[in-house]
Amino acid sequence: MRLETLFKQPYALPAIPKVVHELIASFEQEDIPVEALSNKLAADAVLTAKLLRMANSTYFHVSKTVGTVQDAVLMLGFMNVRTLVISSGLAAANKPLPGIDMKHFWRYSLHTAVAARWLAGPAGVNSELAFTAGLMNAIGELVMHAGMPAEMLELSKHADTLDARRPDMERTSFGYDHSAVSAELARQWKFPADLVEALRGCVDPLSVAPASRLAAVIHIAAWRARADEKGLAQEEIDATFPAAVAESIGLAPDLVLRRMPALSALAEGLEAMVN
Repeated sequence: MRLETLFKQPYALPAIPKVVHELIASFEQEDIPVEALSNKLAADAVLTAKLLRMANSTYFHVSKTVGTVQDAVLMLGFMNVRTLVISSGLAAANKPLPGIDMKHFWRYSLHTAVAARWLAGPAGVNSELAFTAGLMNAIGELVMHAGMPAEMLELSKHADTLDARRPDMERTSFGYDHSAVSAELARQWKFPADLVEALRGCVDPLSVAPASRLAAVIHIAAWRARADEKGLAQEEIDATFPAAVAESIGLAPDLVLRRMPALSALAEGLEAMVN
């Protein structure tokens, strides 16, 4: 199925809440009134419940109960709220699909996101964009499974979604891989151009021209999240480390292999937004 045909399938595209679209559009805005943001969030009961649960979680060590959306926004800060709401909106947009373990899929996606955010500083890229790109890096898999379920179930018999061979097999079968689908979805949702191009190039960032530091960060973060999901031993992690990609953006192997915290620790407190 051609890429343009896939996006015309009635069940392929996830629908995200209006407030998430508005938060995506706010990436370039420096100041948004707390009251205006709070009113937008309060109009969505599911997002409100998740935001309050997050604000009152032990992760943020609050000394008193946070009872309103406005208080949650003030306590968490705009950047945290935007990241958390986008995470929740993306996860809620997708229904269960044959051939996809949604719990594992979103755990992998969240771990990619937190790894990307941690690597963003040393790599010199925007940490919010890195988090969102990490969260979205595999969302094309969901679109492909929703739009052509029989074909994807057959492909999954030979390589699961975390198999390193999967992108090559997708390109052989369809002429594109899930990263191209993720990028097209991000473009249609009007994400920033840098994020769209990073998604398009994250499977093979060394082949991207011009080079995208964000694509390289997502590539490394996704590799690390896959290693966690597959339960690789440290020797296997060391052996599969994408050294050339890390070198291209000046990340020392020791930083990623020895100094990066456990992904479960980086994601602590965030699971509520994707569950």
